[in-house]
Amino acid sequence: MPKAKPSAPSSSWDSELRLLAWLATCVSVIAFLFYYKRGEVLLYGDAVAHINIARRVFDSKTPGLLQLGTVWLPLPHLLMIPFVISGEMWRRGAGGSIPSMAGYVFAVIGMFRLTRAALARGTDSDGAAHIAAWTAAVIFAANPNLIYMQSTAMGEVLYLALFIWAVVFFVEWQRGNTKARTRCGLCLAGACLTRYDGWFLAAAMAAVVIVRAIFYREGGGEPRGRKHAHESKQAAGRGSGMLRFVLVFVLLAGAAPVLWLAYNGIVYGNPLEFENGPYSAQAIERKTQVEESPVHRSPDHPGSGNPLLAGMYFVKSAEGNMADNQWLGRGWILIALGAVVAAAFALRGKQESGPVVWPLLFLFVPLLFYALSIAYGGVPIFIPNWWPFSYYNVRYGLQLVPAFAMAAAILVYLAIRSQAFDRRLRMACGFGVVAVVVAGYVSIWRDVPICLKEAQVNMHSRTQLERELAQWIEKLPADSTLLMYLGDHVGAVERAGLPLRHTINEGNHRVWKQPADLDGLWERALANPAQYADFVLAFEGDPVWQAVHERHLDEVVEIRVTGQARAVLYRAR
Repeated sequence: MPKAKPSAPSSSWDSELRLLAWLATCVSVIAFLFYYKRGEVLLYGDAVAHINIARRVFDSKTPGLLQLGTVWLPLPHLLMIPFVISGEMWRRGAGGSIPSMAGYVFAVIGMFRLTRAALARGTDSDGAAHIAAWTAAVIFAANPNLIYMQSTAMGEVLYLALFIWAVVFFVEWQRGNTKARTRCGLCLAGACLTRYDGWFLAAAMAAVVIVRAIFYREGGGEPRGRKHAHESKQAAGRGSGMLRFVLVFVLLAGAAPVLWLAYNGIVYGNPLEFENGPYSAQAIERKTQVEESPVHRSPDHPGSGNPLLAGMYFVKSAEGNMADNQWLGRGWILIALGAVVAAAFALRGKQESGPVVWPLLFLFVPLLFYALSIAYGGVPIFIPNWWPFSYYNVRYGLQLVPAFAMAAAILVYLAIRSQAFDRRLRMACGFGVVAVVVAGYVSIWRDVPICLKEAQVNMHSRTQLERELAQWIEKLPADSTLLMYLGDHVGAVERAGLPLRHTINEGNHRVWKQPADLDGLWERALANPAQYADFVLAFEGDPVWQAVHERHLDEVVEIRVTGQARAVLYRAR
């Protein structure tokens, strides 16, 4: 393990970081107001679902933490709760955006601090490291897709913040800051409670820590030959201290996954309910295949069973998040490869207070995670210029934005410090990186950010249906109860501003009663709608439809929207 080194230069909240925080906050707020005014904050169906999961913890006929459900990890929803207590912030989606916006600001600050901590040579006057830090922070902060996503209730930006800061503290620990070890573990725990990407990151970091601890113990933990006895005692103390650190770090990194597995096992009777349960990604993929082609269907999505092809789809989605031009996108791949090779040769020295760049490889962990997830986890990515020529989960490519930003910063850093190049050649290298960044981002702004395009393409018909439904729900008596399956179209209730406690939905039962809670409110209402609800909203094929379509209830309105299941609003009594 590392010997004590001079800590990274300057304080965490020095003047540069304060300036950067203000700039990032301004960008975040202005972008949010822009997309909020255009009605694009709630385009993603998942964003609507996240907000309503947080809301139903306290706004439900059966409130409580069990309303957090499974599949999606709980931290984003818990952070949203204080902001969706306001009915207006819940309806408009602003309450769900605030954690993402805060995550964006902290992620931008994290990119600056990570770059400076990794590249600085131990002095505040290291101008090259400061320029590189600003380069990484600006490239990251100015990404158009990231700017859009941080204005929504999606969890990607919040995860990126925790991901980046985990690497920040890992680097600072390598520089001798012992307090950073615990902070790194806490960031990993937060990441593990935000997205499953964090589980893979935690495993990767824990594995590196364990391996380095083993080599430290074997290579330098105990003095050999004719050394003083007190040196042996000191070495033994260092070895036991390192063992304690490894145990604490691994426990912190693994606490969140163990907690989530225990929660699923106790509540749902299946520790892997989020992975193979009825609402998991694999179950949704199987359901989608059946609905789209019940007779002639392919069981696979692009990259299924093929990690190499899966990785190519993920990298292609990352290119689309960096530029709306395939050549500019490939330019980012060349920048990343060039930075890795250049850093491996130019920064391979072992200066006591020099750059510490090898932990930056953790920024590429998403590539391996998504290659495996697409190949074996039922997580598809569709991109518009490869089969099936559509948009689905292209936002996952955002996970490589920190790696791209860091790669560009390393090239700028090396160009500034290189003695082999004259001033003109160094300036040309810097301007070349700037040109790729500007051209790529301008190409995105000239069209539509691909993450926004994904939401527009996939959610157009659903949004239209939910708007029409909301108009009818708003006309219901204020004290009426609505029986409805919320899973697919909770946005209609949110738009109408109908409190969730005025609905009977699939969350109103005891999930630990398997396979069904016959005494639960949901099941009892399905068996006898007129006894429990004033109105019933059924979508063709959902559990409510199956329960009431032969009961001859009074039909209030039927709504049909192309691409969506038929919706019928009934009067139950």
